[in-house]
Amino acid sequence: MSPERIHGGCVAVRTFTHSSSFSKCNHSHSSLSDDATCGTPVWRGKGLTCVCFKRKGIYARVCINVTPLQEQRLKRLRHRTKVHFDASRPEHQGALRALWSATYPGQELQSLVSDQWKEMGWQGKDPSTDFRGAGFISLENLLFFAKTFSTSFQSLLRKQAGKRAVWEYPFAVAGVNITFMIVQMLDLDATKPRTFVRAVFLQMLSENEWAFDLLYCVAFMIMDKLWLDKNATYMEFNDILKLTRSQLEKEFLMDDVLRIEDMPSYSLLS
Repeated sequence: MSPERIHGGCVAVRTFTHSSSFSKCNHSHSSLSDDATCGTPVWRGKGLTCVCFKRKGIYARVCINVTPLQEQRLKRLRHRTKVHFDASRPEHQGALRALWSATYPGQELQSLVSDQWKEMGWQGKDPSTDFRGAGFISLENLLFFAKTFSTSFQSLLRKQAGKRAVWEYPFAVAGVNITFMIVQMLDLDATKPRTFVRAVFLQMLSENEWAFDLLYCVAFMIMDKLWLDKNATYMEFNDILKLTRSQLEKEFLMDDVLRIEDMPSYSLLS
């Protein structure tokens, strides 16, 4: 398409979709040095941000108008990340029981505090103590994974793929850490988008209200794949988690990735 002036001072050179809330733009960057920081936002009018990033020596800019739908869904997601797990709340107890049932169909859970939980990869017999790092949403993520992609979930749980290490990562605790990592990566506490990754995620959220939960499933698959590729052991888990984040960010920067389903690693799920 030919360049078209839009409000906020950006010149749009390509619009991704008819419903897309952002477009890639060309700007003069004569004032920016080659070592300018990637992802630095420039605010140009109410509700509009231009996020500058560098790719192969060329500066590109993404202009985002945050739509009412995105604001609504982002607010709901932020609220989910602020809910602490409370073992006294019936709905939280129910979610924990639902996770057990989805993970071990037909196997009765003796109690919400039981050594049975260690089988899933919790640190002790009371999984509520492991939710402190990421809150109730980390339980919701595990439950979503178990119900939506049961084959992949069971494969990771039972460590069925590849040559496994003697000291494997604990499945459930790894899941809590993945939730925390994604929350940090998406910068969800920021009032306005500050990175291109966050801007792309806003588009994904407008396409699917469950974008965060789907991204969690993709991230878990990437993490396990990297774990096997690197022949990692328990002490290297944090390194693998960092590589997982890097891979997610790399895929977010790919052309035409506007939905979670567009990410190459989404194909790992089954």
